[in-house]
Amino acid sequence: MQVKLLGYARVLIQIAVLAVGCAGAAGAQAAEESLDVLRQRLAERLSNKADAAATAMKVNASGGHDEAGKDGKSAKAAKSSKPADKGSKKGESSAHSAAEHAHWGYAGDGAPERWGELSPENRQCAIGTRQSPIDIRDGIRVNLEKINFDYRPSGFSVLDNGHTIQVNVAPGNALQVMGRRFELLQFHFHRPSEERINGRQFDMVAHLVHKDADGKLGVVAVLLERGRDQALIQTIWNNLPLEKGEALAAPGLLDLNQLLPEDRSYFTYMGSLTTPPCSEGVLWMVLRSPVQLSNQQISIFARLYPMNARPIQAGSGRLIKESSGGP
Repeated sequence: MQVKLLGYARVLIQIAVLAVGCAGAAGAQAAEESLDVLRQRLAERLSNKADAAATAMKVNASGGHDEAGKDGKSAKAAKSSKPADKGSKKGESSAHSAAEHAHWGYAGDGAPERWGELSPENRQCAIGTRQSPIDIRDGIRVNLEKINFDYRPSGFSVLDNGHTIQVNVAPGNALQVMGRRFELLQFHFHRPSEERINGRQFDMVAHLVHKDADGKLGVVAVLLERGRDQALIQTIWNNLPLEKGEALAAPGLLDLNQLLPEDRSYFTYMGSLTTPPCSEGVLWMVLRSPVQLSNQQISIFARLYPMNARPIQAGSGRLIKESSGGP
Protein backbone atom coordinates (compact mmCIF):
# COMPACT_ATOMS: atom_id res chain seq x y z
CA MET A 1 0.00 0.00 0.00
CA GLN A 2 2.85 2.39 0.85
CA VAL A 3 4.50 1.70 -2.55
CA LYS A 4 1.33 2.63 -4.43
CA LEU A 5 0.96 5.86 -2.51
CA LEU A 6 4.55 6.82 -3.19
CA GLY A 7 4.06 6.24 -6.92
CA TYR A 8 0.92 8.33 -6.86
CA ALA A 9 2.83 11.12 -5.13
CA ARG A 10 5.59 11.14 -7.77
CA VAL A 11 3.00 11.60 -10.57
CA LEU A 12 1.38 14.52 -8.75
CA ILE A 13 4.76 16.15 -8.21
CA GLN A 14 5.64 15.85 -11.93
CA ILE A 15 2.32 17.48 -12.85
CA ALA A 16 2.98 20.28 -10.41
CA VAL A 17 6.44 20.87 -11.89
CA LEU A 18 5.00 21.16 -15.44
CA ALA A 19 2.40 23.54 -14.15
CA VAL A 20 5.07 25.72 -12.69
CA GLY A 21 6.93 25.81 -16.00
CA CYS A 22 3.86 26.86 -17.95
CA ALA A 23 2.48 29.40 -15.50
CA GLY A 24 5.40 31.71 -15.04
CA ALA A 25 6.32 33.51 -11.83
CA ALA A 26 2.78 34.27 -10.67
CA GLY A 27 1.62 30.72 -11.11
CA ALA A 28 4.76 29.33 -9.52
CA GLN A 29 3.72 30.47 -6.08
CA ALA A 30 0.23 28.97 -6.41
CA ALA A 31 1.65 25.72 -7.73
CA GLU A 32 4.08 25.57 -4.79
CA GLU A 33 1.21 26.09 -2.32
CA SER A 34 -0.73 23.30 -4.03
CA LEU A 35 2.32 21.05 -3.70
CA ASP A 36 2.48 21.76 0.07
CA VAL A 37 -1.17 20.79 0.49
CA LEU A 38 -0.48 17.63 -1.50
CA ARG A 39 2.45 16.66 0.71
CA GLN A 40 0.39 17.21 3.88
CA ARG A 41 -2.42 14.98 2.63
CA LEU A 42 0.06 12.34 1.58
CA ALA A 43 1.72 12.36 5.03
CA GLU A 44 -1.68 11.99 6.73
CA ARG A 45 -2.59 9.00 4.55
CA LEU A 46 0.75 7.30 5.18
CA SER A 47 0.41 7.86 8.97
CA ASN A 48 -3.13 6.43 9.07
CA LYS A 49 -2.10 3.31 7.13
CA ALA A 50 0.91 2.72 9.38
CA ASP A 51 -1.25 2.94 12.54
CA ALA A 52 -3.76 0.48 11.09
CA ALA A 53 -1.01 -1.98 10.17
CA ALA A 54 0.53 -1.77 13.67
CA THR A 55 -2.86 -2.43 15.27
CA ALA A 56 -3.43 -5.45 13.06
CA MET A 57 -0.02 -6.87 13.98
CA LYS A 58 -0.74 -6.40 17.71
CA VAL A 59 -4.12 -8.14 17.47
CA ASN A 60 -2.64 -11.10 15.62
CA ALA A 61 0.20 -11.44 18.09
CA SER A 62 -2.12 -11.46 21.14
CA GLY A 63 -4.58 -13.93 19.66
CA GLY A 64 -7.54 -11.54 19.56
CA HIS A 65 -9.07 -8.51 21.25
CA ASP A 66 -9.79 -8.34 24.98
CA GLU A 67 -12.72 -10.68 25.44
CA ALA A 68 -15.14 -11.00 28.31
CA GLY A 69 -14.41 -14.00 30.47
CA LYS A 70 -16.92 -16.37 32.02
CA ASP A 71 -17.56 -13.91 34.82
CA GLY A 72 -18.33 -11.08 32.38
CA LYS A 73 -15.05 -9.23 32.93
CA SER A 74 -12.62 -8.52 30.14
CA ALA A 75 -9.34 -10.40 30.06
CA LYS A 76 -7.51 -7.16 30.72
CA ALA A 77 -9.74 -6.38 33.68
CA ALA A 78 -9.21 -9.88 35.02
CA LYS A 79 -5.48 -9.48 34.59
CA SER A 80 -5.50 -6.14 36.38
CA SER A 81 -7.43 -7.69 39.26
CA LYS A 82 -4.80 -10.39 39.85
CA PRO A 83 -2.45 -8.23 41.92
CA ALA A 84 -5.33 -7.43 44.31
CA ASP A 85 -6.21 -11.12 44.62
CA LYS A 86 -2.59 -11.97 45.15
CA GLY A 87 -2.31 -9.28 47.77
CA SER A 88 -5.38 -10.61 49.52
CA LYS A 89 -4.01 -14.14 49.53
CA LYS A 90 -0.70 -12.84 50.77
CA GLY A 91 -2.48 -11.09 53.64
CA GLU A 92 -4.37 -14.26 54.52
CA SER A 93 -1.16 -16.27 54.32
CA SER A 94 0.63 -13.81 56.59
CA ALA A 95 -2.17 -14.00 59.13
CA HIS A 96 -2.13 -17.80 58.99
CA SER A 97 1.65 -17.83 59.32
CA ALA A 98 1.43 -15.56 62.36
CA ALA A 99 -1.13 -17.90 63.91
CA GLU A 100 1.10 -20.90 63.25
CA HIS A 101 4.03 -19.26 65.01
CA ALA A 102 2.05 -18.08 68.05
CA HIS A 103 3.42 -19.58 71.25
CA TRP A 104 1.12 -22.16 72.82
CA GLY A 105 -0.09 -21.65 76.34
CA TYR A 106 -3.23 -21.76 78.45
CA ALA A 107 -4.85 -18.39 77.66
CA GLY A 108 -5.14 -15.81 74.87
CA ASP A 109 -4.04 -16.53 71.29
CA GLY A 110 -2.18 -19.67 72.33
CA ALA A 111 -5.01 -21.15 74.42
CA PRO A 112 -5.75 -24.92 74.27
CA GLU A 113 -8.70 -24.53 71.88
CA ARG A 114 -6.28 -23.06 69.31
CA TRP A 115 -3.37 -25.47 69.72
CA GLY A 116 -4.33 -27.38 66.58
CA GLU A 117 -4.11 -24.16 64.49
CA LEU A 118 -0.68 -23.05 65.72
CA SER A 119 1.37 -25.61 63.80
CA PRO A 120 0.76 -28.57 61.44
CA GLU A 121 2.54 -30.76 64.00
CA ASN A 122 -0.24 -29.97 66.49
CA ARG A 123 -3.05 -31.29 64.30
CA GLN A 124 -3.88 -34.11 66.73
CA CYS A 125 -4.80 -31.50 69.35
CA ALA A 126 -7.82 -30.64 67.20
CA ILE A 127 -8.78 -33.89 65.45
CA GLY A 128 -7.54 -36.63 67.78
CA THR A 129 -10.03 -39.14 69.18
CA ARG A 130 -7.90 -40.38 72.10
CA GLN A 131 -6.94 -37.10 73.73
CA SER A 132 -6.02 -36.43 77.35
CA PRO A 133 -6.93 -35.50 80.01
CA ILE A 134 -10.33 -37.07 80.65
CA ASP A 135 -12.86 -37.28 83.44
CA ILE A 136 -12.36 -40.87 84.60
CA ARG A 137 -15.77 -42.49 84.96
CA ASP A 138 -17.30 -45.94 84.62
CA GLY A 139 -14.03 -47.85 84.75
CA ILE A 140 -14.34 -51.61 84.73
CA ARG A 141 -12.77 -53.23 87.78
CA VAL A 142 -10.43 -56.02 86.72
CA ASN A 143 -7.49 -57.89 88.17
CA LEU A 144 -4.63 -56.00 86.55
CA GLU A 145 -1.04 -56.62 87.55
CA LYS A 146 0.38 -54.00 89.85
CA ILE A 147 2.86 -51.41 88.64
CA ASN A 148 6.37 -52.40 89.69
CA PHE A 149 8.22 -49.16 90.37
CA ASP A 150 11.99 -49.45 90.16
CA TYR A 151 12.92 -46.02 91.49
CA ARG A 152 16.18 -45.33 93.33
CA PRO A 153 17.90 -42.23 94.75
CA SER A 154 19.27 -40.30 91.75
CA GLY A 155 20.80 -37.00 90.75
CA PHE A 156 18.41 -34.45 89.28
CA SER A 157 18.04 -30.97 87.82
CA VAL A 158 15.11 -28.54 87.91
CA LEU A 159 13.91 -26.64 84.85
CA ASP A 160 11.32 -23.89 84.41
CA ASN A 161 10.46 -24.50 80.73
CA GLY A 162 7.91 -21.68 80.41
CA HIS A 163 4.92 -24.01 80.80
CA THR A 164 5.64 -25.82 84.07
CA ILE A 165 8.34 -26.88 86.52
CA GLN A 166 10.06 -29.96 85.13
CA VAL A 167 12.46 -32.29 86.94
CA ASN A 168 15.02 -34.21 84.91
CA VAL A 169 16.20 -37.33 86.72
CA ALA A 170 19.40 -39.26 86.05
CA PRO A 171 18.99 -42.58 84.14
CA GLY A 172 18.29 -45.74 86.08
CA ASN A 173 14.68 -45.18 87.17
CA ALA A 174 11.95 -47.25 85.55
CA LEU A 175 8.70 -49.16 86.00
CA GLN A 176 7.35 -52.45 84.70
CA VAL A 177 3.72 -53.09 83.82
CA MET A 178 1.78 -55.26 81.37
CA GLY A 179 4.97 -57.03 80.35
CA ARG A 180 6.77 -53.80 79.34
CA ARG A 181 9.57 -51.81 80.94
CA PHE A 182 9.41 -48.01 80.80
CA GLU A 183 12.39 -45.80 81.62
CA LEU A 184 11.69 -42.53 83.43
CA LEU A 185 12.48 -39.43 81.33
CA GLN A 186 11.20 -36.56 83.52
CA PHE A 187 8.28 -35.44 85.63
CA HIS A 188 6.44 -32.14 85.87
CA PHE A 189 3.42 -30.47 87.49
CA HIS A 190 0.02 -29.04 86.54
CA ARG A 191 -2.31 -26.82 88.55
CA PRO A 192 -5.09 -27.76 89.03
CA SER A 193 -5.02 -31.46 88.22
CA GLU A 194 -5.75 -32.14 84.55
CA GLU A 195 -7.40 -35.50 85.27
CA ARG A 196 -10.65 -35.77 87.16
CA ILE A 197 -12.13 -38.79 88.89
CA ASN A 198 -15.93 -38.88 88.69
CA GLY A 199 -15.91 -35.13 88.20
CA ARG A 200 -13.56 -34.36 91.11
CA GLN A 201 -10.56 -32.16 90.32
CA PHE A 202 -7.54 -32.02 92.64
CA ASP A 203 -5.28 -29.11 93.62
CA MET A 204 -2.35 -30.30 91.48
CA VAL A 205 -0.96 -33.34 89.71
CA ALA A 206 2.51 -34.69 88.95
CA HIS A 207 3.03 -36.43 85.60
CA LEU A 208 5.89 -38.95 85.52
CA VAL A 209 6.79 -39.50 81.84
CA HIS A 210 8.36 -42.82 80.79
CA LYS A 211 9.36 -44.42 77.50
CA ASP A 212 9.80 -48.10 76.57
CA ALA A 213 12.30 -49.69 74.15
CA ASP A 214 9.89 -49.20 71.23
CA GLY A 215 9.55 -45.48 71.90
CA LYS A 216 6.04 -45.79 73.36
CA LEU A 217 5.20 -43.46 76.22
CA GLY A 218 3.72 -44.38 79.59
CA VAL A 219 2.68 -41.63 82.02
CA VAL A 220 1.95 -42.09 85.72
CA ALA A 221 -0.26 -39.38 87.21
CA VAL A 222 0.08 -38.73 90.96
CA LEU A 223 -2.82 -36.59 92.18
CA LEU A 224 -1.91 -33.93 94.75
CA GLU A 225 -4.29 -32.47 97.33
CA ARG A 226 -4.01 -29.82 100.05
CA GLY A 227 -2.76 -31.17 103.38
CA ARG A 228 0.61 -31.59 105.06
CA ASP A 229 4.09 -30.81 103.70
CA GLN A 230 5.51 -33.14 101.07
CA ALA A 231 9.27 -33.62 101.52
CA LEU A 232 10.19 -34.44 97.92
CA ILE A 233 8.26 -31.49 96.50
CA GLN A 234 9.89 -29.16 99.01
CA THR A 235 13.30 -30.39 97.83
CA ILE A 236 12.32 -29.47 94.25
CA TRP A 237 11.02 -26.02 95.27
CA ASN A 238 14.28 -25.41 97.16
CA ASN A 239 16.13 -25.83 93.85
CA LEU A 240 13.94 -23.71 91.58
CA PRO A 241 16.10 -21.96 88.95
CA LEU A 242 16.18 -18.16 88.83
CA GLU A 243 15.84 -18.06 85.02
CA LYS A 244 13.45 -19.83 82.66
CA GLY A 245 14.94 -22.26 80.17
CA GLU A 246 18.04 -22.99 82.25
CA ALA A 247 18.12 -26.31 84.13
CA LEU A 248 19.65 -26.03 87.57
CA ALA A 249 21.64 -29.07 88.67
CA ALA A 250 20.64 -29.74 92.27
CA PRO A 251 22.92 -31.05 95.02
CA GLY A 252 22.01 -34.34 96.64
CA LEU A 253 19.75 -37.14 95.42
CA LEU A 254 16.03 -37.48 94.79
CA ASP A 255 14.09 -40.63 95.70
CA LEU A 256 10.83 -40.70 93.74
CA ASN A 257 9.41 -43.43 95.96
CA GLN A 258 8.69 -40.57 98.40
CA LEU A 259 6.18 -39.13 95.90
CA LEU A 260 4.12 -42.31 95.51
CA PRO A 261 1.08 -43.10 97.70
CA GLU A 262 1.02 -46.26 99.78
CA ASP A 263 -2.04 -47.54 97.91
CA ARG A 264 -0.90 -47.85 94.30
CA SER A 265 -4.10 -49.08 92.72
CA TYR A 266 -4.76 -47.22 89.50
CA PHE A 267 -6.91 -46.45 86.48
CA THR A 268 -5.49 -47.09 83.04
CA TYR A 269 -6.56 -46.08 79.53
CA MET A 270 -5.05 -44.98 76.23
CA GLY A 271 -4.68 -41.26 75.67
CA SER A 272 -2.32 -38.56 74.49
CA LEU A 273 0.16 -35.99 75.67
CA THR A 274 -1.70 -33.15 77.37
CA THR A 275 0.52 -30.54 75.70
CA PRO A 276 1.36 -29.93 72.01
CA PRO A 277 1.81 -31.86 69.79
CA CYS A 278 -0.86 -33.93 71.66
CA SER A 279 0.55 -37.21 70.28
CA GLU A 280 -1.71 -40.20 70.89
CA GLY A 281 -0.83 -43.79 71.76
CA VAL A 282 0.18 -42.87 75.33
CA LEU A 283 -0.51 -45.41 78.10
CA TRP A 284 -1.95 -43.54 81.09
CA MET A 285 -1.82 -44.87 84.67
CA VAL A 286 -3.60 -42.58 87.15
CA LEU A 287 -3.02 -43.55 90.78
CA ARG A 288 -6.32 -43.54 92.68
CA SER A 289 -5.02 -42.29 96.03
CA PRO A 290 -3.85 -38.67 96.16
CA VAL A 291 -0.70 -37.45 97.89
CA GLN A 292 -0.80 -34.43 100.18
CA LEU A 293 1.23 -31.22 99.92
CA SER A 294 0.92 -28.09 102.00
CA ASN A 295 -0.95 -24.91 101.19
CA GLN A 296 2.38 -23.05 101.13
CA GLN A 297 3.83 -25.53 98.63
CA ILE A 298 0.80 -25.06 96.39
CA SER A 299 1.17 -21.28 96.67
CA ILE A 300 4.80 -21.40 95.56
CA PHE A 301 3.85 -23.17 92.33
CA ALA A 302 0.81 -20.94 91.86
CA ARG A 303 3.01 -17.82 91.87
CA LEU A 304 4.81 -19.24 88.83
CA TYR A 305 1.87 -20.97 87.12
CA PRO A 306 -1.59 -20.01 88.45
CA MET A 307 -3.25 -22.29 85.87
CA ASN A 308 -1.56 -24.66 83.43
CA ALA A 309 -4.11 -27.44 82.95
CA ARG A 310 -5.60 -28.48 79.62
CA PRO A 311 -9.43 -28.76 79.69
CA ILE A 312 -11.11 -32.17 79.86
CA GLN A 313 -11.27 -33.96 76.50
CA ALA A 314 -13.98 -36.23 75.11
CA GLY A 315 -13.93 -39.80 76.37
CA SER A 316 -14.90 -41.03 72.87
CA GLY A 317 -16.08 -44.37 74.27
CA ARG A 318 -12.57 -45.52 75.20
CA LEU A 319 -12.14 -48.39 77.63
CA ILE A 320 -11.04 -47.50 81.16
CA LYS A 321 -9.78 -50.23 83.48
CA GLU A 322 -9.49 -49.94 87.23
CA SER A 323 -6.89 -51.96 89.08
CA SER A 324 -7.22 -52.97 92.69
CA GLY A 325 -3.58 -54.06 93.09
CA GLY A 326 -1.96 -53.41 96.46
CA PRO A 327 1.07 -51.29 97.26
